[in-house]
Amino acid sequence: MSEHNEAAISATTPDAGQTGFRPASVAAVPLAVIADALGVSAPDASQDRAVTGVTLNSRAVEEGDLYMALPGASRHGADYVPQAVEAGAVAVVTDDAGARQLALAGEQPVPVLIVHEPRTAVGRLAALIYRSQPADSGFPTLFGVTGTNGKTTTTYFINSLMRALGKKPGLIGTIEIVAGGEPIPSLLTTPESTDVHALLALMRERGLDAASMEVSSHAISYHRVDGVMFDVAGFTNLTQDHLDLHGSMDEYFRTKAELFTAGRARHAVVTVDDDWGRKLADSADIPVTTLATKPLAAGNVNADWNVASITARGLGSEFEVRHVDGRSLRVHTGLPGDFNVANAALATLMVLASGVDQNTLQAALDALDPFTVAVPGRMQLVSAEPASIVDFAHNPDALSRALEAVRSPLEGSRVIVVFGATGQRDQGKRPTMGAIAARLADIVIISDDDPHDEDAAAIRAEVLQGAHEARDSENLNCEIIESYPRDAAIRLAVDMATSKDTILIAGRGHEVWQEVKGVNLALDDRVELRAALTSKGFSVSADQRIES
Repeated sequence: MSEHNEAAISATTPDAGQTGFRPASVAAVPLAVIADALGVSAPDASQDRAVTGVTLNSRAVEEGDLYMALPGASRHGADYVPQAVEAGAVAVVTDDAGARQLALAGEQPVPVLIVHEPRTAVGRLAALIYRSQPADSGFPTLFGVTGTNGKTTTTYFINSLMRALGKKPGLIGTIEIVAGGEPIPSLLTTPESTDVHALLALMRERGLDAASMEVSSHAISYHRVDGVMFDVAGFTNLTQDHLDLHGSMDEYFRTKAELFTAGRARHAVVTVDDDWGRKLADSADIPVTTLATKPLAAGNVNADWNVASITARGLGSEFEVRHVDGRSLRVHTGLPGDFNVANAALATLMVLASGVDQNTLQAALDALDPFTVAVPGRMQLVSAEPASIVDFAHNPDALSRALEAVRSPLEGSRVIVVFGATGQRDQGKRPTMGAIAARLADIVIISDDDPHDEDAAAIRAEVLQGAHEARDSENLNCEIIESYPRDAAIRLAVDMATSKDTILIAGRGHEVWQEVKGVNLALDDRVELRAALTSKGFSVSADQRIES
């Protein structure tokens, strides 16, 4: 993220020194070493200048930092060099345009190193300065999970399983960052590479044994995981999302596939339930373990591990993960849905691939039930009667899976769904999501997600169009309602529900702010749902946690 782009969230982003992203102690790196890594020369008088940190954000500069002045959407990071130097930056790295801008401003008080594409150098410089994964020192076993859906839950499952094994894990993801201290709310699925490497160094400094990271396609495209080596990379699935960035599913796949290369990961566990997973397993140039969570699906017969013997257990499922050589693991998850079976199976095999003994792993699965961990905003149960669930499902595949998962076998039970679509994101999925809701829910309440700078009514209209067209052309027996603002839509859903119905509030999950025309409005679906249920006299879950 450039200096300009970061400005958009500066109002809610604490400086790096306040977040605790950085290790307490960093051995200084001479500027000459940094220049050598860039393939340039440092001025003779400044070759021994000590660098102890690196950042792209002038507001986050600390004494001894290297400031990366990168081009942004409308402003160049070079505009902020005076602020960076005043805050303690000891050197600047920029491109030709930034260097020309600085030259016009006059002689600079710190050395300026010029490289053609500084963005591609940020990750390796951060790795060098923070010594995040040094070859001569132990560091946490690092798990990276990518895919369209399931990344967050799988990383939580991995961490819960590692704790069950007696380990002390860290977490970098959509909801929060955990590095051995108090959890830090997260603003990006994967933080900037400067923060990623600082966090890995902090985890090593604090004695963590393992860490799980969500790796989004944006993170790969924007170089946020450059210089990071994952011990095990996992793949969940690939369905339509983020085409506003990638343009096509093929390009979306190619971006994800970059994680499964020798320069980024040592081993892979790939779910091969769809063609994309099978293509990835065939093309990866690292050792791959394949997982089929749908044993009867075409093309899955040759998977290394298969999910089998799935039976219901409470809201969740218990099942086996069987290897082709006859070995098996017994697994249980308390979270509903076949997708959580897939997430639990993937987490199990990723931990196994990291070198954990299978018998030890089975003992932890049996004794501590690690996959019944609460994941904020992921199939989070707020009430049992009516069953009231908040989930992050914000694309067609996730919405379909969530609606199928919450359908009750009780006679006369209805599914009531509240959802919308995000503004300034892949517009093509809006009518598709409306059609899915019409097919799988009894009452469809279409409201607002995060409109951003788009007209909220226009977004709703696209979703409504898909819902009405599906209902009319397929003779579906569902009620379609437009209701906004979102808190009113949630209250309407509760007002319409009986104790045996299911309410699904989809799309925003753990999020606590709704962005409308550049303004962040306080809005937490779980809080609104709990208040509406209480107002109607329904009992709510005893688990009052909003964040983990």
